[in-house]
Amino acid sequence: MENPSFYVAMLGLISDYVFFYPLAMTHVWLIGALLYYLKWERAQPETVRLAHYPPISILLPCHNEGDNVYETIGWLLQQDYPAYEIIAINDGSTDNTGELLDQLCTMHPKLRVVHLAANQGKAVAMCVGALLANSEYLVCIDGDALLEVDACSWMMSHFVHPHVGAVTGNPRIRNRSTLLGKIQVGEFSSIVGIIKRAQRIYGRIFSVSGVVAAFRKSALAEVDFWTPDMITEDVDVTWKLQRAGWEVRFEPKAKCWILMPETFAGLWKQRLRWAQGGSEVFLRNADIFLHWKHRHMWPMFIELAASLLWVYATASLTVILLIAFLLGESTPMQPWQSILSTQSTFFILIISSLIQFSFGLYLDSRYEKDLWKTYVWIIWYPFVYWIMIACATLVGFPKALFRKKGQRAVWTSPDRGFKS
Repeated sequence: MENPSFYVAMLGLISDYVFFYPLAMTHVWLIGALLYYLKWERAQPETVRLAHYPPISILLPCHNEGDNVYETIGWLLQQDYPAYEIIAINDGSTDNTGELLDQLCTMHPKLRVVHLAANQGKAVAMCVGALLANSEYLVCIDGDALLEVDACSWMMSHFVHPHVGAVTGNPRIRNRSTLLGKIQVGEFSSIVGIIKRAQRIYGRIFSVSGVVAAFRKSALAEVDFWTPDMITEDVDVTWKLQRAGWEVRFEPKAKCWILMPETFAGLWKQRLRWAQGGSEVFLRNADIFLHWKHRHMWPMFIELAASLLWVYATASLTVILLIAFLLGESTPMQPWQSILSTQSTFFILIISSLIQFSFGLYLDSRYEKDLWKTYVWIIWYPFVYWIMIACATLVGFPKALFRKKGQRAVWTSPDRGFKS
């Protein structure tokens, strides 16, 4: 080794970044979420009353949802909103989804059904629904989701501001009969909810929730609606709207109960799709630094780039330490050992995680009772969360990099877990 001191110093920088980046982002998210709570959430009323209720169209893209459409549409028909229609788009289902939708259509005049001959993908299904909608405002939910009766009203309360192009709701986990289900309940409160609140404070939201979001149709038309070749069309349309100058907001009171994977294989498949979709958005928006008018998007892009850098720094450090261990080398381990031997840094990490859990559960316990019961299941989740992000991104980024542009992102049958 020609310059061991330089090698050790560089390894020390990498190990510091691997350890301290998640810790730093935890504090960034916590501070942002606290500011959001103090500014908007603390004094929010329990019920919503609008001065004007413009008509809305609820879009329900479906692919092989025969087990869920009756329940989902049943909840939609209970919406506490005076003027709305439901447009269900059957996107090439191979089960009995089409037949069930046709039956429901004869029973409920609010429901309209559109059948697509083949599996075109969620983005295309929603584009079709948007073009057929009679309303300027669109509420989009997934075919297995249960929308709370006041969710539409809460999301629509933001559109009194003409610069708001989209509002994302608050997904809540329905199925929690297994350990993975219970952990994800805590994840959506202590991580997803915290991050969305913080991003709203800092100015830009990374993504609306694909399972529950509302849009201004004229804003969507300006950005050419959803992109058919993007794996995560929700992330893509969020970036397109914000690049065009539209504001995207988060509404925690717009609750929507969703099914999530409860097997490791299903969870991995979902997170890999999310990672690949996020990477596609990163690659497609890399030109924002060429345009001064997109400067408001720069911080979010830099944070995304920093996350990708963290993933590859973590992978590189793991490989280096593994090789050093197998070869019996001690010098490369010294930077990492210096971090691990510092008790104060681990104490800070543990305390920060506990505070993040507690604050996230406190915020969402206002909207869901008995949420504190999940605390015991998620106290170790940040470690798993960051490891899962790293593994999924390591696989997903190359898939995004080499995926052929223009290739249609079609539906696949997800792991919906076990209904309790």
